Amino acid sequence: MKSFHTSDLTPLQIQSYLNHSVAPRPICFASTVDKDGNVNLSPFSFFNVFSVNPPVCVFSPSRRVRDNTTKHTLENLKEVPECVINIVNYDMVQQVSLSSVEYAKGVNEFIKSGLTPLASDLVKPPRVAESYVQFECVVRDIIHLADTPGAGNLVIAEIKVIHINEDILDANGQIDQAKINLVARLGGDWYCRVTADNLFKVAKPVSTIGIGVDALPHGIRNSKILTGNNLGQLGNVEVLPTDSDIKAYAQTSEIKNLLSATIRDGQTRELQLHLKAKALLDEGKVTEAWLVLLVE
Repeated sequence: MKSFHTSDLTPLQIQSYLNHSVAPRPICFASTVDKDGNVNLSPFSFFNVFSVNPPVCVFSPSRRVRDNTTKHTLENLKEVPECVINIVNYDMVQQVSLSSVEYAKGVNEFIKSGLTPLASDLVKPPRVAESYVQFECVVRDIIHLADTPGAGNLVIAEIKVIHINEDILDANGQIDQAKINLVARLGGDWYCRVTADNLFKVAKPVSTIGIGVDALPHGIRNSKILTGNNLGQLGNVEVLPTDSDIKAYAQTSEIKNLLSATIRDGQTRELQLHLKAKALLDEGKVTEAWLVLLVE
């Protein structure tokens, strides 16, 4: 593994390593206005939500690495501390990219990108109609990290109004993760798209306390078949199956045949059981995987 002291790297090198590794990053598509009412629209991928109560997002219009200049978004926010954070979906990503062109001050990126402005309810900057989710925000603070090229300016924006396109809501009124069609920023020219076929769930250990990987039997913990992810799934259970459940499972035809075929061949039996358990874990069937692994 190569190691670098950031003091030995140029800002461009640091930017490249960070942008390619700290990814994917959600995109803050921020609309702002200056004191004269001129609108600016620009994307920022140094962005995330940092608080729920109060609801706060933070994004950073960093100083340009190339020439150490500041961005119009930052200048506008100092004059009018309000913004709309528009969440970017795949259908608008090319227009979002176009809006990042360094147009002269006073040029309206809504017009340049062909996106549609919507009047906000509370703040002066307009919303982007093509965005499925829009946050109207007031700026609580701007933290300047330095005056050097690439230095961040952390805009702490409190969300006052949330607008959501009804087409992306499920029957319970919640956002359907498969419908919002999000995109995120990577390094260089790369982006990624969140689609239904690349979504997956990880059970959150909120209401229970998992036994942990360290509590797994030695043969399972050191399996040559099970991956680290598989071990994490197994360690996320609170209790193991009961002896009666294991005995009942051992009487199923598939397991009985596997055990019969590997009599006096413990190595092959363990291999086949671990392969079966891995297939179940990859399908999210953790309890059944445990039953397989505990069959004798």
